[in-house]
Amino acid sequence: MQHTTTGNRRTWLARSAGLLVAGALPLATPAAAPTPLEVWKDPNCGCCQDWLDHMQAHGFAVKVHDTGNNAVRARLGLPPQLGSCHTALVGGYVVEGHVPASDVRALLQQKPKALGLAVPGMPVGSPGMDGAAYGNRRDPYDVLLVLRDGSTRVFNSYNPKAST
Repeated sequence: MQHTTTGNRRTWLARSAGLLVAGALPLATPAAAPTPLEVWKDPNCGCCQDWLDHMQAHGFAVKVHDTGNNAVRARLGLPPQLGSCHTALVGGYVVEGHVPASDVRALLQQKPKALGLAVPGMPVGSPGMDGAAYGNRRDPYDVLLVLRDGSTRVFNSYNPKAST
């Protein structure tokens, strides 16, 4: 009886090894599915498209509405003074403007009680505002955590001149 069990184990191992070699069983777990990101922007805005490319390159699956973002920004409760050229929704959070993908990932991981993140205006050097047209220029900017009452605090700071 023991011989049969050993034989069955050997047979199972041999067959499993063959399946691995043949590619029928994965050696590693598949990559995580892209994170859904819904965006409202102006259809003619090039920097918005550059930001979308940045987000897609960092694992976000983007759904775009080329209808402008003023109405959705107001509907979502983001204060106008925090506005930028595009507004996004991801994981129940608002993302306004040229927020780096790494900060969006940190937001989704930390899950703070907040409305979302914002980079007001369009600072040169932020994702989407960092193309060849701007040369080596990098302006300092803050990514703001927008609390539900509309107040803000700094979530992350980018000050390239201070780091040199």
